[in-house]
Amino acid sequence: MTTSVAGKWIYWLDEVTKDLSEVVGKKCANLGEMTRAGFRVPCGFALSLEAYDRFMKDSGALTEVNDRLSRFEADPHDPANLRKWGEVSEVIRGITEMKTMPQDMAETISTHYEELCRRTGIANCPVATRSAGPASHPGQYETFLHVRGISEVLRHIVKVWASTFNQRSLVARARAGYRLDYDPIGVAVLQMVNAKTAGVMFTLNPANGDRSKIMIDGNWGLGESVVSGSVTPDEWTVDKVVLEIITRTISPKGLEYVVDPSGKVVSSDIPTERQNVPCLTDSEVIELAKGGKKIEQHYGMPQDIEWVIDRELPFPENIFFVQTRPETVWSRKQTESKLKTSGDVTADVVDFWRSVKG
Repeated sequence: MTTSVAGKWIYWLDEVTKDLSEVVGKKCANLGEMTRAGFRVPCGFALSLEAYDRFMKDSGALTEVNDRLSRFEADPHDPANLRKWGEVSEVIRGITEMKTMPQDMAETISTHYEELCRRTGIANCPVATRSAGPASHPGQYETFLHVRGISEVLRHIVKVWASTFNQRSLVARARAGYRLDYDPIGVAVLQMVNAKTAGVMFTLNPANGDRSKIMIDGNWGLGESVVSGSVTPDEWTVDKVVLEIITRTISPKGLEYVVDPSGKVVSSDIPTERQNVPCLTDSEVIELAKGGKKIEQHYGMPQDIEWVIDRELPFPENIFFVQTRPETVWSRKQTESKLKTSGDVTADVVDFWRSVKG
């Protein structure tokens, strides 16, 4: 089992396992686990929660943020106060993003980024800087796509750290009674896949909990259109046992996220001739399902997986997995059902279990 090293705050993904979620955050830990298990994951490295801690303290950001928040009062449960939380969020994020990273940290990250460029064979390799909390809070922190060049990588790592002070994160911590000025997270610096298609996959049917099925949703371009719910994606149901497509629903797809010539991620109208074309071939669907089934077997439980198809690489080397986490809705229902039917527990125990699981 991989263990953290005292004082070490940056790791290549193949140095990380799922057991290090408290060290580098769950997303980074699972990316490392999949990498070590042989699944196709983009090249990258992880910054630990300790890196956040050191930046906030050594840069002076923590002191200034604490000072500003100590003079702030607003009931987080009152919707009328959300504007105030948004205003203080902007101030605190500005304080954090203006701070300079300690020189030795910047040099170490620069060395890793240069090595990532060497490993990929791409000068100024475009990367995603992705947030990775030690607990699962999907959508709470922020990710930045298609970041190129070491100065931009350093700047966007700080922007990821600063996203712990966005409005929704501050309000969530205030409602839970947690510290407002300090919320350590990890950061994944991950090679961008030149996405032809992207989406999500559940290794059960999320509509009814059927574990004999795999559900795959996808759209043209980057995965943000599917994850955000801004489009109705194409959808496939695959029999997990025999790995055959059972149903397919091809939706009219009018919007995709792409990288424009300047390197900026933008939404773009999909040309008419592609709007009703399946964004995946049958072979890609089956290959994704095979990978999803193996990932579920590796973790021993149903998974919620994000995937990307590269537009330039040959099949099946063009399929990448960029995140996995346990499916929670049906797993929770099954656990609650077991608790309710057990003669050893009461309804109060079930309620307590639900509260601690969020």
